[in-house]
Amino acid sequence: MKKEIPLAITFITGLIIIVTFFIPHQPLGTMQQRLLLWYSIVLGFTMLLGMDSLLRSNIQKIVRKAPGWPFALVLIIGFLGTLIAGIYTWATSESLLSLGSSFMYVYTYFIIPLQATMFSLLAFFIASAAYRAFRARSLEATLLLITAAIVMLGRVPVGVEIWDKLPVMQDWIMEVPQMAAKRGIFIGIALGTVAMSLRVILGLERTYLS
Repeated sequence: MKKEIPLAITFITGLIIIVTFFIPHQPLGTMQQRLLLWYSIVLGFTMLLGMDSLLRSNIQKIVRKAPGWPFALVLIIGFLGTLIAGIYTWATSESLLSLGSSFMYVYTYFIIPLQATMFSLLAFFIASAAYRAFRARSLEATLLLITAAIVMLGRVPVGVEIWDKLPVMQDWIMEVPQMAAKRGIFIGIALGTVAMSLRVILGLERTYLS
């Protein structure tokens, strides 16, 4: 029964959402909104479970003095500090995003610099990967190298100084060949999402039960 009941709930819920999508009339339309409300409530509880798991695993790492435990301590301090600032701002201000609030101070002077650091490090990894990928070892790699050079030069002011047609070529590459590949990827993602949803609804995919 531990597996049959969740499978039955998933099947009935998925079937109702599919039917209400094609028949948005009463009482099915109201039922869809009610299910979406329940989805938001369940999502909130899953976030609580995630926070509990995060704190529990990092506290155990600190207690055992596992390798890298100072990072776990920093994570817990940062998490609790952000949580306290958010609760204080929520109790004293109209919005969490109010200027001058404690949460905005944490967001502006801690979260944004950390995100900027992460993206800066990511730029180095992308540059390293681009160096290996753009070496002209074959015809395909050469075409990729030429296309990437045109796109990069067409997006910066120096590209116009080199050749005024570079921005036009860059726009054509982004709107025609790149858009065709992107649409193919999007179609594949949509078909994969539909297939996975059907597998979950029909009970063929049960990894979420473990």
